[in-house]
Amino acid sequence: MLLLSVCLRAQQTQGVTLGQVPAIGISGTVSLHFISPEKISYVDLSSAALIGDLPEKNLLRVKVVQDSISSLNSGSDAGLVTVVGESFIAQYKLVFLPHSDSGQISTQVNILPSTMRPLDISGISLTQSDFKVNAFRLLNLSNKKPVSTQSMFGISIIVNKVLSLGDFVMLDLCFSNDTNLRFDVDELRFKIEDRKINKSTNIQSVEVSPVFQLYPFERFKKSYRNIYVLKKATFPGDKIFNIELSEKQISGRNLRVALRYSDILDADTF
Repeated sequence: MLLLSVCLRAQQTQGVTLGQVPAIGISGTVSLHFISPEKISYVDLSSAALIGDLPEKNLLRVKVVQDSISSLNSGSDAGLVTVVGESFIAQYKLVFLPHSDSGQISTQVNILPSTMRPLDISGISLTQSDFKVNAFRLLNLSNKKPVSTQSMFGISIIVNKVLSLGDFVMLDLCFSNDTNLRFDVDELRFKIEDRKINKSTNIQSVEVSPVFQLYPFERFKKSYRNIYVLKKATFPGDKIFNIELSEKQISGRNLRVALRYSDILDADTF
């Protein structure tokens, strides 16, 4: 019995009780916005009296359903809000208040470290904020000899650096245009493909989608630089990693630059 009592107390200290959840005042006439420092991955509203949406990736808007206002009393529990980011979970207990208690009604809640609990989601070791910070660090590094480059039709793709960041690979890419015609980007694709293509065999191609890119990439007039982060992938020596750039409309200005497996293996740790 003594061991059981110790075990139960240990389990209680590891969890969170409803009394430990911070209370937030909400009314039936004002929307409540939760501002997250990270992209919001999951939201749970425990009561049918609440409705919510995500106007932005890091912004949760919660309202009281109009039909439920009459059933809520002043100071009553309006429901529990659970917000899950890329690396944390936070919970808030909403308390319904009449509009006359405007001094206690919140319109914005910043999700702060004091209300966060760390969350280890399998397969995610870095957040979008982490990628952004490291991407700016990479931009500030001095450029050495490019890893690879390809030019055609006055357009060039230059792979400045390939760096390893935990379970990810960072690509520092530069695009230049030596013509007077603006390049409107249709697609930028990353593929693992066969090095040699035989007519008698099927072409094997695996597309890899970036998990992060620093800037939007829609067009460039003379030069453009961007950072891309991809999940690490291994491939045999008979395959190459292709970066393909294509232009919108009917155009022949499509080009690709290839990286060898050794270029990935030799990537410096960032």
